Amino acid sequence: QAQLEESGGGLVQPGGSLRLSCAASGNIRRINDMGWYRQTPGKERELVATITSGGSTNYADSVKGRFTISRDNSKNTVYLQMNSLKPEDTAVYVCNAYLVTSASGIYWGQGTQVTVSS
Repeated sequence: QAQLEESGGGLVQPGGSLRLSCAASGNIRRINDMGWYRQTPGKERELVATITSGGSTNYADSVKGRFTISRDNSKNTVYLQMNSLKPEDTAVYVCNAYLVTSASGIYWGQGTQVTVSS
């Protein structure tokens, strides 16, 4: 069964950087769009960034110029490089992807906590 697994979260000081990774595994024929979302208690899940299979990207206004999404199709992995982190970036970051498998559809990871605090 296909699944997504994130890694790379943690505690970082304001102004610092983190790189998140999300690897897809299982019997995957192809991966279409991939993306990162974030969620904080009491708020709706927020889109952070997306990337198509061709490499086109889209970002939330709040992260433009600070975050970069990329993907390595040979590794079935999407990354989120986060620079100049702010306390308001604190959230659980969750990746998703449209996986073409025997059960094609949108898959979600479990999430990884990012905390920005001094």
